[in-house]
Amino acid sequence: MEIDITNNKSITYKEAGTFEETRFEKIHNVIFESSQEASVIVAEEIASLIRKKNDLNEPCILGLATGSSPIKVYEELVRMHQEEGLSFANVTTFNLDEYYPMDKNNIQSYFYFMHEHLFNHVDILPENINIPDGKVSLEDLYQYCIDYEMKIKTLGGIDFQLLGIGRTGHIGFNEPGSHFNSGTRSITLDHITRMDAAPSFFGIENVPRKAITMGIGTVRSAKRIVLLGWGISKAEILKKTIEGDITSHVPATYLQEHKNTTFVLDQGAATELTRIKTPWLVTSCVWTGSLKLKAVVWLSELTNKPFLKLTDKDYNDNGMSGLLTEEGTAYDLNIKMFNKLQHTITGWPGGKPNADDTNRPERATPNKKRIIIFSPHPDDDVISMGGTFDRLVDQGHDVHIAYQTSGNIAVSDEEALKFAEISRLLNANSKESENIINFLKHKTENDIDTMEVRNLKGLIRRTESLAATRYLGVHDSNVHFLDLPFYETGTVKKNNLTVADIDIMCNLIETVKPHQIYAAGDLADPHGTHKVCLDSLFEALKRLKHHSYMNDCWVWLYRGAWHEWESYEIEMAVPMSPDQVLRKRHAIFYHQSQKDGVMFQGDDNREFWVRVEDRNRLTAKKYNDLGLAEYAAIEAFKRYHF
Repeated sequence: MEIDITNNKSITYKEAGTFEETRFEKIHNVIFESSQEASVIVAEEIASLIRKKNDLNEPCILGLATGSSPIKVYEELVRMHQEEGLSFANVTTFNLDEYYPMDKNNIQSYFYFMHEHLFNHVDILPENINIPDGKVSLEDLYQYCIDYEMKIKTLGGIDFQLLGIGRTGHIGFNEPGSHFNSGTRSITLDHITRMDAAPSFFGIENVPRKAITMGIGTVRSAKRIVLLGWGISKAEILKKTIEGDITSHVPATYLQEHKNTTFVLDQGAATELTRIKTPWLVTSCVWTGSLKLKAVVWLSELTNKPFLKLTDKDYNDNGMSGLLTEEGTAYDLNIKMFNKLQHTITGWPGGKPNADDTNRPERATPNKKRIIIFSPHPDDDVISMGGTFDRLVDQGHDVHIAYQTSGNIAVSDEEALKFAEISRLLNANSKESENIINFLKHKTENDIDTMEVRNLKGLIRRTESLAATRYLGVHDSNVHFLDLPFYETGTVKKNNLTVADIDIMCNLIETVKPHQIYAAGDLADPHGTHKVCLDSLFEALKRLKHHSYMNDCWVWLYRGAWHEWESYEIEMAVPMSPDQVLRKRHAIFYHQSQKDGVMFQGDDNREFWVRVEDRNRLTAKKYNDLGLAEYAAIEAFKRYHF
């Protein structure tokens, strides 16, 4: 992907749209390679402001956000406090919002979030912490919001406002329809916002319908605003916000009129911006091989023509005359790109034995490969690459499946109770079963599952996985349950990766010495486990790459149930027949605890098997629309070079 990554590492405000390639942009934005790197830079700006205000003997007024986006910023601020002596004694904070009603001791409250991630670890004075009170009475709520607003103004306004952005374009909880000059108030949450929050609440039915939020006018009065945007799931709304017209339907667009706002993005969040998605429309391009394919795929989709029917006029009319100048005629370019995409298609994902592999995505040798399929959760393997999995086994490769986490929090309490009651019926003297039943029947919203409950939920996922792998012909000895420690918290919030996690990954790779590794490259996972699991693999590869056996190991990334690789990103496309689609569906069905109302399904109400079948059919249709052969479905992969 051709992403213009910042080189100077500065997020200092600059006027938007002043350069040719940014002429569609109305908000200053800076793109970083990763959210981790970007978060450090944002934390450094906040720390610099705190120190400057302290030197002037002035209070520093910070507006703070919650959610997953600012977590790494807060981690870096805590590190600076603990290791560099950054003091928060002169800091007063105002949080953007809080659910209503919400007890501050509830683990889903933003009061709890802020103390867990920041306030408990720095020297801020408790009286300087301001978070909307989710338990204020309904009678007092109106006046409470006015008082919250007035307190900010009395202190001279917010010096630095940190924001995230919701997929509705909300900032704070200012949902679509919010007024330009709105102040702190109560608001009804949009359904999409509640869907996005559902994983943390273990289901949308538990998400409050209302909230207290600072208004658009409150936010806009801040002297400096930095908005964080991470991941491909935010890319579409960020494009609308940065390049679209100001509208109440996308409240974040109001920031276009603020003269000191910077959006800090990672690569995934920037993918829909014009200068990133279609750079040939705004500037002269260095036409790399990957950019040529991206451009021709885009032109084909725009004109609704297959590759081989594109004309010189099509290229010239759509800002791609420079590409034709470099390549000659449309005819020559079309054939070259057609062949490049056609060569990604293979029915032999492990390589075709005794075949010329010059133009195949995988090597022909060795004929029988040792393969590890890493699956973040206990069903990602069959959901995301069940057809390829089936082919690899059928074609005689030594296939190992490694389930990186137990997946226990995705098992509902009702499902666990059912199994515990069966266990009690089979063994009336089972004290453990009785403990589990009693806990689940009396569990409250703040209770974290006991170890006994977590173990049971993990065993449910484990037995379902074994049923699926046996169906696809894998011996139990080749199925590995890694139970990476970072995951085992009993809550949606996970721990950071540690050496213990990497050691487990390395031990399996060293034991198998694989020729192929498949792993989930889907960073749009709504609760982040896919990303952490991928990071664990990347760290293991760094540690092991000097071993000779790793020279013959190729890594292929698949995507989960949320997004697929774009056509121009795909480096191996594995077609499936209608019968193989049905076998994949059958394998998914063995994961019964994840059917019929799965707990973590993101913003899509369809069951995983429906969603992934539609996605695989769509990939096949895209290939066919580009002029390639017609298939029932296609699973797609991108190679990772390490």
